[in-house]
Amino acid sequence: MRVLVAGASGAMGRPLVRLLRSKGHEVFGVTRRPERAALVEALGARPLVADALDAAALQRVVNEARPTEVVHLLTALPPEGPLRARDLLATNCLRVRGTGNLLRASIAAGVRRVVVESFAGVYGAGQPLPWTEDGPLPPPAGPFAEGVRAMRSLEHQAATARVHLETVTLRFGLVYGPEVPATIGLARRLRRRRVFVPRGADGLASFVHVDDAATAILAALESPAAGLVYNVADDRPTGIVDYLAMSADVLGVPRPRTAPLWLLRLVAPLLVQGAFTRLALSNARARAELGWTPAYPTLREGIAQVVRVWQQAPSA
Repeated sequence: MRVLVAGASGAMGRPLVRLLRSKGHEVFGVTRRPERAALVEALGARPLVADALDAAALQRVVNEARPTEVVHLLTALPPEGPLRARDLLATNCLRVRGTGNLLRASIAAGVRRVVVESFAGVYGAGQPLPWTEDGPLPPPAGPFAEGVRAMRSLEHQAATARVHLETVTLRFGLVYGPEVPATIGLARRLRRRRVFVPRGADGLASFVHVDDAATAILAALESPAAGLVYNVADDRPTGIVDYLAMSADVLGVPRPRTAPLWLLRLVAPLLVQGAFTRLALSNARARAELGWTPAYPTLREGIAQVVRVWQQAPSA
């Protein structure tokens, strides 16, 4: 395959490029920041510099690459994750306008298949039972509402484009890994005792190791008859409080302290919403139709791998 990865220098793009290259595929990596071209090249991909919000520039690099497949991993999130609605504005724009530009460029260049990154948050407020891909989506609500609308726009555009080319949407759980900035940032804050849990938090989430996210994307690219939408998450949803406690335990640092809800809402309203959202995903369809199996089926196994990698790093 000749694969163009839009967002190749990001947290999910890096392991995906490495995986694609290890399988012998030719890879082109799009980044909007010229200073990241060297990183893309070091991963083994040919770097292409373009802003996804510039339709003409994006069409130019897609035409130059002549890919058979395209992967859409375009985000612009703060390194340690969004705390407030305004932290999502740039990513929302990429998911709405950037998606349209990338799909139109792909159609014009004769691309066979486009795989796009969505997120578990598309389900909105969620529910305790695992969501399947066919479940009705509730109306967006709360501080994350604009982000939900942007993800649904991305998914709608991908579905509509199926009259011109094959599209596959992957709804990822919370992504973590040794090179994921949000994971690194959480570890740093845990060590400094700067992580607090709202009193009464009962949130539940599905997680996915970034390496498992990469193998799911590869499966969506290679599957001869991939469907429209797949949940990509590990096998066991985990409570948010349990996740933080587990991370602290593996790092060998004290568990987070609790704090008043009103105070945390002032500082990080999106994180507070997540701390009380009960959102679990079923990965049964991805397993059955894509033949995908997570190497880290539980968060505990994945977090242990993250810490092992950090401990083995020269700078650790």
